[in-house]
Amino acid sequence: MTARADLIADAALTLLAERGMRGLTHRAVDETAGLPQGSTSNSARTRQALLETAVRRLADREAQVLSVEEMPAPGAGLDALVDALSLALHRYLTGHRELLVARYELALEATRRPELRAFYDETGRRFREPLTALMRAAGSARPERHALSLVAWCEGLMFSCAVGSFHAAVPGREELRTGLGELLTGMLGARLDDRG
Repeated sequence: MTARADLIADAALTLLAERGMRGLTHRAVDETAGLPQGSTSNSARTRQALLETAVRRLADREAQVLSVEEMPAPGAGLDALVDALSLALHRYLTGHRELLVARYELALEATRRPELRAFYDETGRRFREPLTALMRAAGSARPERHALSLVAWCEGLMFSCAVGSFHAAVPGREELRTGLGELLTGMLGARLDDRG
């Protein structure tokens, strides 16, 4: 993406977080980005194109926050996996609430737009596939199912802490580590070291 395309996409994410789906218009993106009127339309002509731009940028920014590259090498052990996941979750919850809210807006919109659903799901594969590989390397006999359970746990926690009933009480890194450790030891039958 070009710098202008990133600016447009970031403005779209900001609008989604602040105003919801109704607040996301080409004109509002221009204003939020500080660009001349018509700039967003030149970059993303249709609403679908604007939504896809937002989904693509969201995935890029989430990759920086969740840092798939920071995940341990396969075979590094359960402790390393729990440490990496708890760091990524804590970073997301304490510094990127806007991204979470924008993601929920886009996910809900994808339930109403099949063409966006396909695009949204495709961008999500870049997170699911490495996580499934990590679960396989951690000894999971059912890595796809265990990856789904892990994602569901993380998603539920993020939703609760970003917009749900726990929004005022984000858990600390050690609490996240403990919760992840309990989940993964239950699924994998492995044990954490004494910190867990």
